[in-house]
Amino acid sequence: MHYKLINLFYKTATGSKKVRNFLTPIGVIFFFSLIGLFIIMSLWIDKLLHFPKLISHPLNIIVSLLILTIGLFLVLWSILDFIKVKGTPVPFNPPPKLVTTGPYSYIRNPMLSGVFILMFGFGILFRSISLVFVFTPLFICFNCLELKIIEEPELEKRLGKDYSKYKKRVPMFFPRLNYHRRRWEHSII
Repeated sequence: MHYKLINLFYKTATGSKKVRNFLTPIGVIFFFSLIGLFIIMSLWIDKLLHFPKLISHPLNIIVSLLILTIGLFLVLWSILDFIKVKGTPVPFNPPPKLVTTGPYSYIRNPMLSGVFILMFGFGILFRSISLVFVFTPLFICFNCLELKIIEEPELEKRLGKDYSKYKKRVPMFFPRLNYHRRRWEHSII
């Protein structure tokens, strides 16, 4: 089954620009709807199970603003790097070549890392125990599975050895602590 999805993503990503442009907003709406669903479900679960509030008010606002700012910065920086090479973050309409600049020189999925940070930030803003400790980790697991089963195999098929080398050198979500030393020792594609 997942081979069919890989081929669907591959054919779409390498196919008609008209189809890619049509599917891009659908992909964006689907992804953000999924995030919204996870947030709404977590707030509902908190209320249903009478969970206590995670962090006191107004401390939740101060902490969440810091976290949300970091997450939003990472998401926007990632999107800008894709736009520079005439691509989108939607897998159906990717950049025509491998992006290894900006945040992509530190981690392979900076946009998702930013979204994960945003979800933790919303969990703190809404003082939701289940969003921070259940639904955000569940969302991360869901995305990791999708990346490993569908997206990364499609990237290897479409971008070949360049992506395989990049994948070996650059971590998925969290930058290496000794990154700068390693960066000078090994150039990134």
